[in-house]
Amino acid sequence: MTRIICIPIMTETNEAALGQMPLCFAMADMVELRIDAIKNLDLPSLLSSPGGKVVVTNRKSDEGGWFSGNEEKRVALLCEAVSMKADFVDIELSTDPRLISLLVKTVKKYGGLTQLIVSHHDFTGTPQMDELFRIVDESYRRGADIVKIATYACSMKDNMTILNLIGIIRRRNRNIIAFCMGETGKISRIAAPMFGSFMTFAAREKGTESAPGQLTVHEIKEIFRILQ
Repeated sequence: MTRIICIPIMTETNEAALGQMPLCFAMADMVELRIDAIKNLDLPSLLSSPGGKVVVTNRKSDEGGWFSGNEEKRVALLCEAVSMKADFVDIELSTDPRLISLLVKTVKKYGGLTQLIVSHHDFTGTPQMDELFRIVDESYRRGADIVKIATYACSMKDNMTILNLIGIIRRRNRNIIAFCMGETGKISRIAAPMFGSFMTFAAREKGTESAPGQLTVHEIKEIFRILQ
């Protein structure tokens, strides 16, 4: 089963992000650069020699991010990351379709070397399966290589809904990242790779979580070891 672990790096300065990258790559398979949190962003320095695969995310405020500029600037930074051959960029499905299209065109312009993650976050609950299918299908129509669905678990049943979604989408030979947030959703972060989720996210250490219910990389590795 796939066990790709990605550590989000959320620092206020470019220097701090550069300092954390080697440590995170030593602990996990990938890192997610949350550039929306960095106040003195210098993308060329971050992407010049990362040491492993990188997801560049510039999260909008209404989906849990800190980017304070306008949408055109936010997406322009993702396009810049594509021009520097970032492995992955993440853009929210709720973004203006024109700007998603611009990002897709930029990926094609630079030879399709960057994979596009189209994401959807729900911090209040987990939609019914038909709504989740609608979100997934719309994300692929917008040009996603990988769809990311993160919902909030209000009950254990919500975990099963998301895990079932992963299994169905993988049987369609599509890539998906999916899990539930919150304390009740922790089990989905562990089980998701067993159902075929492309990756799971884990914090470098306690206090550095990028979303509610996120386990540390040590915790998730230990659970995987026990399950093995």
